[in-house]
Amino acid sequence: MTAKLVETALGIAEPWSVVLVAFDETTKVLTISIDFLPGSRFSVSGHEGVHPVHDTVSKTYRHLSFFQHECHLQVRSLRVKLPNGSVRLVEADFAGRLSGFTLLFEAMILMLAQQMPFAAVARIVGESAHRVMAVCERYVEIALGLADFSDVKALAIDETSRACGHDYVTLAADALERRVLFVTEGRDAGTIKALAADLADHGCPPEQIDSVSIDMSPAFIKGVSEELHNARITFDKFHVIWHASTAVDKRRRIEQRTDKSLKGMRWSQLKDRSRLAPEAAADLDALIARMTTVRTARAWLYKEQLREILDRKQINVVRGMLEHWCICVMRSKVEPMKEVAALVRRHLKGIVAWAQTRQTNGFLEALNGLFQAAKRRARGFIRLATIKIVIFPIAGKLNFHAINPHSPQPT
Repeated sequence: MTAKLVETALGIAEPWSVVLVAFDETTKVLTISIDFLPGSRFSVSGHEGVHPVHDTVSKTYRHLSFFQHECHLQVRSLRVKLPNGSVRLVEADFAGRLSGFTLLFEAMILMLAQQMPFAAVARIVGESAHRVMAVCERYVEIALGLADFSDVKALAIDETSRACGHDYVTLAADALERRVLFVTEGRDAGTIKALAADLADHGCPPEQIDSVSIDMSPAFIKGVSEELHNARITFDKFHVIWHASTAVDKRRRIEQRTDKSLKGMRWSQLKDRSRLAPEAAADLDALIARMTTVRTARAWLYKEQLREILDRKQINVVRGMLEHWCICVMRSKVEPMKEVAALVRRHLKGIVAWAQTRQTNGFLEALNGLFQAAKRRARGFIRLATIKIVIFPIAGKLNFHAINPHSPQPT
C-alpha cells in the first residue's frame, strides 16, 4: 500500500517501481528505494530499439522534503549495451542535471535563488552554498547555450561595479524584451567585440543590430562604431540630465561658501519640482527669484530648459534648440554648466536620436540596483561565473523549462 502510494506521488511507472520505504528516526531521513523489473530493456537517445542491461550501480538523489524531513531516492542506475558493443548510461526520468539531485529539487533551488542569496537558499534546503551555486551555474550554462537571439535588433549596454575599487562588468540587454543577453568583465571597447561574437554564436549577426543605447563612455562609443556598424547610438535623456544635475550641485557647493542660504537645498534643486514638499518648493521659488544675482539659480534654470527640450519628439526642433541652449550656456558665467554644454555638443547626434528612438537604459539601472544589493550581502563577487548566476536568473528570462519541466516558463 505504502509503495504504491509513493509510486503514484513520485510519478514512477514501469519498468521502475518502489521496492522499499524506510524512515530513520535517528537522522530523520526518509529513504525510498527504487529498482527496475528483472529482464527490462531500455531505450537510449539516438539509438533505435530497446537494449539489455549491462551493469548497475546504486545512486542516491536528494528529493523534496517529506514534511520537515529530508527525503532521498536510492536508485539502481544502469548502463545498457548497444548492438555496436558500446555501453551507455541510462538516467532515471527524475534525475537532475547535477549529480545527486532530482529535477524537482533543482527546480526549487532555482526558484528560491531568484529571490534570495545563495546562503539563505542553502539554509532552507539543507545543502551547502557551493552545491546550491553549482546547480544554478549548471542551469544558466545550459540555458545560455540554448538561447536564441535571432530576433534581437536593439541593445542597451551599461556597466556596473563587481567589487570594491574600479573593477567592472559590462551588461548587454535586449532593449525591447528587457532581458539580459550578455555579461563580461571590463568596460572597454573589447567588451563590445566580445558581445558581437556572442550575438553571432546565438543567431544574431552584428549587422542586424540597428539601435544601441549607451552612456557617453568613449570606450563604448568606439566599440559600437567598430563592431555594430549598422547601429544608431542613443544617449538617453536621463544620462544627459544626470550630468546637468551634477553641474547644478557643483555650482551650489561653490556658491554656498559665500551664500549660506544655499545650505540644505541640495535635494530641492535635484528633485523634480512637482514632487517637492510645499516648504521646499517655496524655498526653490525664492532662489529662482534671485537668478540675476545667484548663479546656482541660473544653473537650475538651464537644467530645466534642457529637460524640456529633451521631452520634445521632433528631431530637427530638438537639434536646433539644443544648439541654441549650448550657445546661451557657453556665453554665461555658470562654469560647471559650460562643461555640460560642451558634452552636449560632442554627443549631439546621439542625444538628438533620443527624440526618435526613446530608447533608455533605465531598466538596466534598476537591475544594477538589485545586483549591487546582492553584492553588498556577499561582500563582493570574485568570479565572473558567480556574477552570471546572480544576474541571469533574475533578469535573463532564460528558458529553464526546456531543461527542467518543473521550472516555470519564462515571462
